[in-house]
Amino acid sequence: MSQAILNDDSLTFAEKIISIKADGGRKIHHAGEIAVLPADMAMAQDSTGPLAIKVFREMGVEKVWDPKRIHLVIDHSFPAPDEKVANLHILIREFAKQQGVRLVEGSISHQHLLENHVVPGMVLFGADSHTCQAGAIGAFATGIGSSEMAAVWASGKLWVRVPESIKINITGQLKKGVYARDIITHFIGMVGEDGGNYKSLEWKGPAVKNLSIASRACISNNSMECGCKLSIFEVDPATQDYFKTVNRKGMFEVHAGPKAHYKEEYDIDLGTLEPQVWGPGNESKVRTASEVGDAHLDEVFIGSSTNGRYEDLQVVGKILKGHKIMAGTRCIITPASRNVFERAVCLLLHGTIRDEWVPHPPRSISRLQPQRPLRL
Repeated sequence: MSQAILNDDSLTFAEKIISIKADGGRKIHHAGEIAVLPADMAMAQDSTGPLAIKVFREMGVEKVWDPKRIHLVIDHSFPAPDEKVANLHILIREFAKQQGVRLVEGSISHQHLLENHVVPGMVLFGADSHTCQAGAIGAFATGIGSSEMAAVWASGKLWVRVPESIKINITGQLKKGVYARDIITHFIGMVGEDGGNYKSLEWKGPAVKNLSIASRACISNNSMECGCKLSIFEVDPATQDYFKTVNRKGMFEVHAGPKAHYKEEYDIDLGTLEPQVWGPGNESKVRTASEVGDAHLDEVFIGSSTNGRYEDLQVVGKILKGHKIMAGTRCIITPASRNVFERAVCLLLHGTIRDEWVPHPPRSISRLQPQRPLRL
C-alpha cells in the first residue's frame, strides 16, 4: 500500500508522507483529516526546552521514548548572558545527562540537524517555529510547542491535521545581487504574514534545480514567517548529490502527484525580482531596495538560522573584499554552526573577508542566535 500511495497521482507531498508514516500506508489521509504521526526525531532548544522538561516531569514519565532520537540544543543564548539563562542551561544539561539524549551547544539547531541528521522521508518535530527548514531536503519537519514536545518525548508520536497545500512555481534566473532570501521575502510580501497559515508550501518549477541546498534551506526556514506548517523542496539530483557528500541515506523520496489538489497556486519569475527589504512593522511590509533608497545603516547583521551558512559568508566575502566597513555602521556576523565557523576561519586566513574579525559580546544579540559572533 505504501508504494501505491507514493505513486498516487492525486496526492500532495503532505498527504503522501502523512499517509505512509501515520498508518504504515494502510490508509490515505487527505487534507483536513487528523492523523497520529510517529516521530523519527525530536528537537528542543534552550528557549523551549526548559518548559518541555517541566511538563515532561509533571506527566510523571520517568524515561523518554528513545534518547537517540532526541536533541536538546543550546543555541539562542550561547554562552549564557545572565544568571537566569545560565540556570536554564544547567537544567537542560542535567536533563540530557539523566535521560541520555543528545546535547548540542554552539550550533543553531536547524543547521546542526541539516548538517548531521535529517534525511528525506523523515518526520521531525521541533520546539522551534523554524523547524520547517528541513523541508528543504524532502522531510516532514514542523514546529510545535513545549508541551507538545513533552508529549513527543513521552510517547514518540503526535497528532497532526493534514495541511492543505500551496504550490509555488518558480521560473527564470536570479539577477546579480538577488538571492534566496529575496525569493521568500517576495513571496511573503505577496501572501501576507498569515497567507500560508497551517499550509504546506511546495516549491516547484524549472528554477528549483538552480537553487543550492543552502538556498533551499533559507527559503524553507523563513517560510514560517507566513505561518506555514511545512515548506517543501522535493528530492532531486541536487539533494541526492548533497547526501552523497555527507554520507547519509534518505528513508524514502516523496513526490506530489501531477494531479494533486492545491488550495492556491502562485507563479514567481525570478528574473523580475530585485533585492527585497522587510518592514519596519511586520513581514508583510515588503519593498524593493530601490524603493528604500540610500538609507543610512546603523547595523548590518548577517547570520541566524536563515542566512548564516557558508554560502552566505562567501557572498559577504566577495562584497567586502578590498573594502572597509563604513564609519558609523556596525557589521556583525554569526555563523550558523561550528562547522560553518571553522570554514569561515579558512576564509579569514586566506584574506577573503578581513583580518580584523574580533569576538563580539553575544549578550546584545542573544535573541539573534549568537553562535561565535564575529564583528567587522
